[in-house]
Amino acid sequence: MENYSIIIFILAVMIGLSAIADKIKIPYPVLLIIVGVAIGFIPSLPSIDLNPEIIFLIFLPPLLYDAAFNISFKEFKTNISTISTLAITLVFLTAIGIAVVAHYMIPGMTWPLSFVLGAILSATDAVAAMSITKGLGLSHKTNTILEGESLINDASALVAYRFSVAAVTGTAFVFWKASLEFAILMAGGFAVGMAMGTVLSFIIKRIHGNSLATISLMLLMPFVTYLIAENIHVSGVIAVVTLGLIISRFSNKIFPVQLKNQSKNIWDIIIFLLNGLIFILIGLQFPSVYKSIAPKDILPYIGYSLIITVVALLLRTIRVFLQKGNLQRAFLKGKHKIKEDALLDFKNSLIISWSGMRGIVSLAIAIGLPPNFIKR
Repeated sequence: MENYSIIIFILAVMIGLSAIADKIKIPYPVLLIIVGVAIGFIPSLPSIDLNPEIIFLIFLPPLLYDAAFNISFKEFKTNISTISTLAITLVFLTAIGIAVVAHYMIPGMTWPLSFVLGAILSATDAVAAMSITKGLGLSHKTNTILEGESLINDASALVAYRFSVAAVTGTAFVFWKASLEFAILMAGGFAVGMAMGTVLSFIIKRIHGNSLATISLMLLMPFVTYLIAENIHVSGVIAVVTLGLIISRFSNKIFPVQLKNQSKNIWDIIIFLLNGLIFILIGLQFPSVYKSIAPKDILPYIGYSLIITVVALLLRTIRVFLQKGNLQRAFLKGKHKIKEDALLDFKNSLIISWSGMRGIVSLAIAIGLPPNFIKR
């Protein structure tokens, strides 16, 4: 009951702050994290321990499904080169870059531990990217690239993370095994998403006259799809994203206007509550982390964090502008069927470079590390 009361209190604070954020023109996730940190320092407030499984199972499926459902499939396909470059190549480059810096900068950081840190911080987050950039007037193309990257890069980050952890625990890293696992994660998640999307489309086609049953089924299916994919050891993230893309295209053909409006209203409320709750919970984790650090280590840790942030930003900026040049050259030479719409200008490249937010996936992975992990 104590945790229940805290959650109700947090939800009430979240709703009030969201209204305030609109008036003072601050992205509400930023405001929610700041307030979450402040609430966490209240002496009488019991600590809230986040279970990483809860984050992955309760928060990720509906948030990813909603993002995939609302993304423009045409824009996604047009910009697939940039999206795949950021979601795959950049993830591994970032993991390696952060690992190198951490190993030589932080005392006691072995190579395996450094790669674990790099893997945790390598992927951007769909929830953070969409929430913070919403309402900033970004072009549809820029939003599509940011959302598309964030939706599919978790498979890359999780592969890097798994093999980094394996290295810490003494298991040898084998490149071809890592490549094969990555391919299986991606292909398997895509296959599960396709299968579940086909099943859901088949059912909805026959019951869409019953709006309550249709909307309820659409709310349930992301969770079912994620669980099935994870239980057969493929990417639940990719499965849910694929499901969302399929149902989005299907719904445009068969859903009556009234059903679309009802579904959108319900999803908007659910996503608003989940988004707000997770950002406050992220803020609430800071006080417990702060209290666990020895006072003499606080300033050095802040310095390490700032340097790693700058490294991640520089790697992202360099990779984005390299992609801009590659697209331009490929377009001029007529190679790879690069369309003019897929080209990046300086403004888009700069915005994409600065928009690589980390969020709940990085938090959940970090929380999921065993307490004695760093002592290995």
